[in-house]
Formats: sequence, C-alpha cells, structure tokens
Amino acid sequence: MRALLDTHAFLWWVNDDARLSERCHAIISSGANEILFSAVSAWEMAVKAGIGRLSIPGDLEAYTLEQVSLNRFEVLPISLAHALRVSRLPSYHKDPFDRMLIAQAQVENVPILTGDMQIAKYPIDVTW
Repeated sequence: MRALLDTHAFLWWVNDDARLSERCHAIISSGANEILFSAVSAWEMAVKAGIGRLSIPGDLEAYTLEQVSLNRFEVLPISLAHALRVSRLPSYHKDPFDRMLIAQAQVENVPILTGDMQIAKYPIDVTW
C-alpha cells in the first residue's frame, strides 16, 4: 500500500504523539507500505516554524531530512500535474498546503493519512 502523510501525521509520528490514530500508526509502522512525505509538508513546516507556530528541535532542515531517512519515507515532489489539479478542487478547504496534499493524493491515487475531516469532503480516500 502507498499512502501520503498529512503534515500533522508526520509530526505526530516522529514525535510519538498519542494523537496519531492507531490505524495510521499501524500503516506507517508496517514495512510493507510505502509512505510518502510531500515536499509541501516540508514547505508548510518551514513557513510555520518561521512565524513561530511550530517548534522543531534543532535545525528544521536537518531534523526533517533525518526523520524522512530514518523512517524510510519516500519524498513526493510537487509536480506540474499536482499544481494544476489544485485549480479543479472545490473550496471546502482554504489551506493551500492541504489543498496541495489533496491534489497530490488525487493525482497519485493514494489515500491520505489525516485527522483533518475537511479533507474528507474531497473525493479521495482518507485514512484515520
């Protein structure tokens, strides 16, 4: 199974946060699954860290790269197809980072691991 991490799912996984659902925990921890970490999540983390809404131990770049490597996540870049798909999304969700994750999940035809029920309004498979 391939699955795309929402930013909060990534952060909760790497910080062993109890808010991550048991189902997502099982999917991420299974070595049989390919877990995708989107470049848009790194961008969101950089923006939020820059304005003081996210605290990361040490250097954000080093921390993120280390966690992606340690957890054997596959990095999903933002492609032209992903960017263009955003224009076809209804306006249920206003957050541009989440809208890109939704577009990526649609284009890649993968479920998104998220507790954000606004995302569940879109025609994608949401797992939580």
